[in-house]
This record gives sequence, C-alpha cells and structure tokens, in this order.
Amino acid sequence: MSRRAFGGTSRTLLAGFLMALAAVASARDSLSADQFGKRSLRTPVPMDAFAPSADAGPARHDVSGQLRFGGPVRSRTHVADPDFVSRPERALARSLPDDLVLDLVHDGVHVLPAQRGPMAGKHGWWQWLFEPGQAWSEPGDGGRTRVALPFALVQRNANCTHNGMLMFLVGDGGVVSPVAVQVGGETCQYLQMDLWGLLPARFTPGRAANHAAIADAAAAERDRRLPTQPLQAVSQRWPAVDVAALAIGDDRARTRHGLVVDGVHFTSGCDTRLGPYPACDRLTLPSFSVAKTAVAAVALMRLEKRYPGLASTPLRALSEGSGCRSDAWAGVRLVDLLDMATGHYDDPAYMADEDAGKVAAFFGARTHALKLAFACEAYARREAPGRRWVYHTSDTYLLGAALDQALAKRTAGSARDVFDDVLLPDVFEPLGLSQTARYTRRTEDPAAQPFFGWGQFLRADDVAKLARFLGQARGDAGAGPVLDARLLDEAMQRVPGAGGLQAAHLENYRYQHGVWARELGAQLGCKEPLWVPFLSGFGGITVALFPNGVAWYSFADDGRLASIDFAGPAREVAKIRPLCASAAG
Repeated sequence: MSRRAFGGTSRTLLAGFLMALAAVASARDSLSADQFGKRSLRTPVPMDAFAPSADAGPARHDVSGQLRFGGPVRSRTHVADPDFVSRPERALARSLPDDLVLDLVHDGVHVLPAQRGPMAGKHGWWQWLFEPGQAWSEPGDGGRTRVALPFALVQRNANCTHNGMLMFLVGDGGVVSPVAVQVGGETCQYLQMDLWGLLPARFTPGRAANHAAIADAAAAERDRRLPTQPLQAVSQRWPAVDVAALAIGDDRARTRHGLVVDGVHFTSGCDTRLGPYPACDRLTLPSFSVAKTAVAAVALMRLEKRYPGLASTPLRALSEGSGCRSDAWAGVRLVDLLDMATGHYDDPAYMADEDAGKVAAFFGARTHALKLAFACEAYARREAPGRRWVYHTSDTYLLGAALDQALAKRTAGSARDVFDDVLLPDVFEPLGLSQTARYTRRTEDPAAQPFFGWGQFLRADDVAKLARFLGQARGDAGAGPVLDARLLDEAMQRVPGAGGLQAAHLENYRYQHGVWARELGAQLGCKEPLWVPFLSGFGGITVALFPNGVAWYSFADDGRLASIDFAGPAREVAKIRPLCASAAG
C-alpha cells in the first residue's frame, strides 16, 4: 500500500488541514444535504459553496471508485461572437457531454481524477478536463462524505477553457447524491457563460489498479510547486511597487495574473462572476498561442541542442507525402517556420491572413492530412524566406510535423513524437510541470499529431516555471541547460543586432524564434532601446520575461489593448530591479 494511501495520515493532521482549507469557506447555507435531495438547482450558488464549511471534518468514507453522471443543465450566455459561435453552436454549448465516466482515487484528503487532460467524447463542443479535488464530512450531511472537484469544460479541437466545480455526497455502500455542477468563469473571448445544474449520478466503489502510482504522482506534483505568496506581499518586500498596477484591463475579463521573482511566485486570486474560485491553485488556463513558445520554440531549441544544425534543415527534406515537397518551398528552413518567415502569404498586413475566413478550414480540420494540406498549399510563395514576418499558426503546425519526421529519422524510428518523446522527458518533467501541462490538443485521427501552435493547458504554477526557465534560468531545467543557447539568446533579445523581424507595420514589436518582443525603453525613460521578450495568446494572454530576471503574466479574454499593454506592469517591475541597464541592445 502506498504511504499516501487513504488512512495513512492521522485523522488529527487531516482535521488540521481541512480546518485551514475551511478558513475562507462560508457556512453551509448553499448546497446543503437537503438541496442535494431536490431535482434541480434553480439558480447558481456562490462559488464558495464548493469549499468545506467552517465545521468540516475528515472524510468518513474512502471515495475511490467510478463516478458516472450526466443530464440537462441551466445556462445563461454573457457574450457570444457570431463570427466564432453560431446560434446552433451556442445551443450545443448549453449542453454537457452525456454519461461521463470518471475514475477517482482517494488519498486521504485529496480526490484525484485518474483521467488527466481533455477527455475524448462525442459531444460536438465540449470535453471535460478534471483537476484534483478533496473530500471531507460536515455535521449536516447525515454521516456521508462530501466530495468537490475542480473541472474545466474545454472546447473540442480548440483552447477555450470554462472553469467550474462539481460536488456530490457519498454514503455507505457507495450510495451517491446527484452531482452539482457549476461554471462561472472562463478564458474565452467569443463565448462567456454561466452553467449550473443537479445531475443524476451513479457511484461504484473500488480502487484502480494504479491507485498508488496516481497518488504518488499527485503528491510529487504538489511537492514541486514553486513557493507562492499573495500578490499583495510584493509591496511588503518592495514598498515602492503599486500592486494594483500589476493588474491590467477590465477586471471582468481577467482570469488570473502574477509575478515571478527569484523563484517565488506572487499570484492573484481567481475571481469569477459567482465569487472567488475555491481551487485557485488548480485552475485550468488555456495556452492558445503561448504554446508557440512553450511547445514549438522549446521543441526546436531542444532538438537543435541534441542535433546541431537541425534548425537550418530544409523543410522539403522532411515533407514526404505533402505539398511542401513542391519547388515553392525551396530554401525554407525549419527555423523559418518558427519565425513565420516562409515567404508564403496572401496579405502581409498585420494578422490579415490569420483573421481571413479561409483559415477556419485549418482550425476546424480534425485530421492531420487536412491540416497539413492547408499548411502546405493555402498560401502562394511571394518572396524568398527569412525576409518578412506574416503570422500563420499553420506554419507552427507544419514545424511540429517536420520535427516529428526529423526525430524519427535520427532515432531510426524509436522515437517519433516530439511532444511525448522529447518535451516531456527532457523539459516538462525536469521542470515539474503539472499533469495538466503534459497533454496537448492533437488531431482526431490515427496520426494524433500535436497542434504545437496552440492546444496546451496550464496551471499558474506551470506558467511561472516556464517563464523562469526561459528567462532567468536561461533554459536550465535543473541539471544544466537543455536548449540551444544561440536560438534561446536570440529569442530573448540577448544578442545585439539579432533581434528578429519587425511584426508587420508595428515598429516597436519584433518576432524571433516563436517569441515576441516589445520596445519599452522610451516609455520607461531608458537612454537605450529596451526590448522585452514576451509570450502571447489569443484574447489577452501575456507572459512578459523582463531582462532584470522578473516575469509577469496575465490571462484575460476581452481582446482589448488595455488587457495586453504591459507597460504599466513594466514600470512596477523596474522598481524591484532596474530595467534600463538590463537591456542587451
């Protein structure tokens, strides 16, 4: 039996842990045992109803087993962009996948979903993604055990992430109440909605064959989180910093933001329309195009360190069976794909190609063959590669496919999936990234091709670790650098004269090796230009890697400039450590 198995921790320690968790919880005036006996949940409840009450005690039952639930829910839509979400799709989004089957591992306080990452299903819009929860008992529950799990509804074949909680009661013999589910926040520009309901459920007690391994992996993940402090603590250490200025844009659009200084993660709370999210440390965040750096750029830099010269390999040498074998792709190297400088485009204006109607065929395609055909054939060759930046997610997808082929050739076929065979063992595992971050969207066919340019899911701790890894740690995952130093230094604006291509007409923005950069010297009063590298994702996601070793991030979804402009946070970061003198040139 695992040392962390149910019952292996003393009831006194469990009670103390639960009392600490309950400090922020309200009295049990919502989701009471009586409410679970009703047929429906007529209105949403405060999110703190999914946290332990002040008089909570240790769980009375081992709730390891298989949970099944499904049924209709209530909803209300806040924003739906018809360019992204048609009326039929909006109606589909108001339903949940039917008859979910979820295996649970109970490890004392913690309740762990055996299935991690998005769960495949037949629903046309949603997939479930579950995070570890907890179990406890309350005096008013008639001797039953109460279970709460954080979850996200994630859009199929896409990255929109709607965060929610579920709760149910389990009694002797596995007798289970209906499951209360509720969603009250998201990171999704084009669909924002509340969703709630009481769903019929069945529970079958029993332990999974890999019970101990799941419990041990979860415990190791918890142990490896970066030290955290509330964001307000920043002003205690650096009194000149205005913590309020670290939050940009509309409060209603922002999911979470934070700061990483010398390995300490200062983080905000997680507000929703229905109150603070009760499992903030396990909130699921979407990557969107942050994956162009965290997945695609890191993959090429890692493989370049393993196989020097790979980044300069011609694409045509790695494009068997695709339209990229044509003469139009002559001279295009793998690094040109990462730089989005292939010379192939329709319109070089800023985001014109990416926002054009025809790109829906690429994002909507569910097979590798269809995505690859678009990436190779959708845009004519206009000029030589390496001269002009034109934003194409299809270029990053194409890079992922080419890297898989390159890996297979260099390993004689023993490894052929860069995400699973390179990124996971060489980077993500040494960094201690969560199980959530170790999955990515893939095509829904036997190829199961990773998207590379989007599709990863993260927690705030993952964001902080990746920012520190790329910035202050210079690609050191714990046992020495694992990335090619030249490519990383160029991407991080550390090499004078090698800052990358201008981003269309935006004079103060560059793009280099999957990483954006913004010139902030004039706004900060520096005597010389100050180029700040940053990661960017659709809707309002920014991770800024300041050259003074501090990182700042914000996840929002209104798509407005105010939710993207990080000049304000930069001024505060400069109060922690000077920025102007940190510029590489």
